Parts: sequence; C-alpha cells; structure tokens
Amino acid sequence: MGRPAAGGGTAPEAAHEPQRADALRNRERILQVAHDAFAESGTTSLNVIAKRAGVGAGTLYRHFPTREDLILAVYRHDVQRLVDSVDDVLATHTALDAFRVWFRTLADYVRLKHGLGEALHTAAVQDVVNETYAPVTAAVGVLLRACVADGSVRPGLDPADVLLLMGFLWRVGPGEEGRAQAERIMELTIDGFRPGPRG
Repeated sequence: MGRPAAGGGTAPEAAHEPQRADALRNRERILQVAHDAFAESGTTSLNVIAKRAGVGAGTLYRHFPTREDLILAVYRHDVQRLVDSVDDVLATHTALDAFRVWFRTLADYVRLKHGLGEALHTAAVQDVVNETYAPVTAAVGVLLRACVADGSVRPGLDPADVLLLMGFLWRVGPGEEGRAQAERIMELTIDGFRPGPRG
C-alpha cells in the first residue's frame, strides 16, 4: 500500500498504475518481437530485439536479465497462447483438422526452443517444460474429445500418450523435406487413431 498523500489520497499508488500498465505492454511487445526474431535466427542479439520492440536495452534487461530468461519466457508465452487457442481452432476447423493445425503450431514452438543451442539444457528449461506439460496435455484432451464426438478418432486414447507419440513433429529435419516427412508421419499416426477393428 502507498502512504497517504498530503491531500489524503494514495498518490504513489495511483502513479504506479500507469507504470505497471506500461511495463505489461512493454513485456508483451518484447515477447512478440523476440518470438519473431528467434524464428528468423536463434542468434539474434537482445539489443536488436530491444530496438525492434521500441524499448531501451535497460527495459528489456529489467524484464529478462539473461538471454535464457527471455527464450524461456517466449516459449512459455507461446505455449500458453496455443493452449488458449483450442476453442478458436475447433470453431474454425473440423475436429481432425483442428488437431492437425494445433499440433503443427506446437511443433513450431518446440522447434524454436530446441533450435537455440545446447546451453538451454538446464534445470530452468526442465522447469518450464514441466510447468507447461499439464496445460498442453489438457488441451490435447479437448481436441481428442472433439474428434471422438464427430467419429474421426476412436474413444479411449490417452492425451499424454498422444502427446508423446506426436513428438516426432519436432524431431524431423529442417526445411521443406522435414516438413513433408512430418506431414506423412502425421497421417500415418492419425490412421492409427481412427475407429475400426484393431488387429
């Protein structure tokens, strides 16, 4: 709580409100610019990101003291946005197409993180992966239930199993060849999810 101002108000608190709003806007802007910059090149410097975001380097470093802090914040932000997008993706695609689109986007985010160097294989990275696992698995469950409801996959698939199985999407090679292979394997995998007699 701020101390009462001379006139009886809480002027310091009131002054902090726009500062907090500005800080949140700056943080969101930095995360979006950093996402785009890292997608272009994993070696983009933090000073370049600050310049593109229209903030001073000091502002960026106040939010993200190290490069790893920024990379992990981008990953966390991207995954949360993807988790939150499930209903919108289902509203604009058939259930099975929504499943495909959602997993392609998840693969892009995971590849972005994996492409940023061995230096990221740390306890902090594992903490973020663990933190995002439950909401991602829950989102997969929503997609699977929609697919079961329209008959495109059989019931009883475990979301955690499906997430693990779909991990091939971020292990294929780079470029068009890798993407083409990912599409082929995705369809093979989905064929295994379809209703029908199991041998």
